Amino acid sequence: MGGPGCGKGTQCKNMATKYGFRHVGLGQLLRQEARRSTQRGRKIYDIMLQGLLVPTGIILDLISSTMLSHPESRGFLIDGFPRGLKQAKEFERLVSDPRVCKRAVGRAPDIVIVFDCSMDTMVRRVLHRGRVEHRADDCESAIRQRLETYYMLCEPVLTFYQQKNLLCNILAEEAPENIFAKCCSVVESLQ
Repeated sequence: MGGPGCGKGTQCKNMATKYGFRHVGLGQLLRQEARRSTQRGRKIYDIMLQGLLVPTGIILDLISSTMLSHPESRGFLIDGFPRGLKQAKEFERLVSDPRVCKRAVGRAPDIVIVFDCSMDTMVRRVLHRGRVEHRADDCESAIRQRLETYYMLCEPVLTFYQQKNLLCNILAEEAPENIFAKCCSVVESLQ
């Protein structure tokens, strides 16, 4: 978990490569769906352009479909999720209860890594990424709206996972390789 631009996508890609996990990037899934010429794709595109959050049902459908399509995976790194307490609780129910999903998708998280990063750093990083990748949702007004929404919604999620003793905070202001070394320590402590 972490705000836009904290480095969670970069670190998830690195961990997926090293440990054989499947990286499920919520932002990437949403952008792919938003490019489709479907009613749902157009809805997602409009919501993202405003810097708002896509409804939980759509999010859970995209994530569970991705997880179910990769049963061979050693595990999943889901970045950019959950974005609210309702999503966290619904996800845990979805992945572990066959009554909710015909086939349980997986299991509840083993750990939740939180990438701590200042707002200024995240805005700077996302503006740079937007210029490099030509992403429409990475304009400054949308970034600031996403950060405000993230901070408003993340506190109950962090409390939820803290109560389950699943949170691990990593300072994400350093060089990516230093952050990755900390991520590796966390993953290896679970094995």
